Formats: sequence, structure tokens, C-alpha cells
Amino acid sequence: MRAHGRAHRLTACVEYALPQEPASAGRARKLTSAFLARSHRRTCEVTAERMDDVTLIVSELVANAVQHARGGCRLRVEVAGDRVTVEVYDASPVHPKVRRPNVTRESGRGLAMVRQLAQRLEVVGTPRGGKTVRAVLAG
Repeated sequence: MRAHGRAHRLTACVEYALPQEPASAGRARKLTSAFLARSHRRTCEVTAERMDDVTLIVSELVANAVQHARGGCRLRVEVAGDRVTVEVYDASPVHPKVRRPNVTRESGRGLAMVRQLAQRLEVVGTPRGGKTVRAVLAG
């Protein structure tokens, strides 16, 4: 009989409340970079390139939330081994739509980029009427 499985991996997780203002996307990017740098030294197997992808995803999802939703948002980032999960919760029940990239539009490409970078992108409604947009990146 053989046992299957991996050694127990440490998980690092952080959550931030961000106000509804344009500067929140930049703030979220900085907070995420600092968190990933700390986590990288202790628990995770996330490459520098993957860290760049995560911070871009965070920036795009938070920018969408503060632009289109009511009020601020909550950002949650979890690292477990080489897997990074980004969740952004906002109070709007309206689900974002991935648009086809169009070079003539100044906006509308963010969610398409997130979809390309993430292994999985999903939107989950919450009982209180809001939603969580979740992107999962795995090695």
C-alpha cells in the first residue's frame, strides 16, 4: 500500500478593506506586493513572474470594483505553495462581463487580461446581494 499526498503546506492569507476611490487599485497593488514578498520568504513557491501576474490581477479587480460597485470593496489574497487565490468582494449584485479586447476603447480590457493570466476566474453571488470575483493562479 502506498500513501499519496504532499507534505503539509503552509498557507498565508491577508484581507484588506478598500474605500471607493481610484487610488484603491494602486494601494491594493502595493499591499499585495508587500504581502507576497513576506510570504515568499516563508511559505510559498510563487515565482517573481507569478507575483507580477497576481499584482496585475489585484489591480484590475479592485479597479473594477471601486469603479462599478457601490461603496468600497474587500480584497483577500491567499498563498498556498504555488497556488495564489485573489478574491475581491463588493456590494453590487451585477456580475462583470468579459469583453472582447478592442484597441479603440480606453477601458474594458482588464477582465480579459485577468482571464488570460488566471487558471480559473469565477464570480460568485453572496447572500447579501453582492458578489465575489475570484481568480486562481497555480503553478
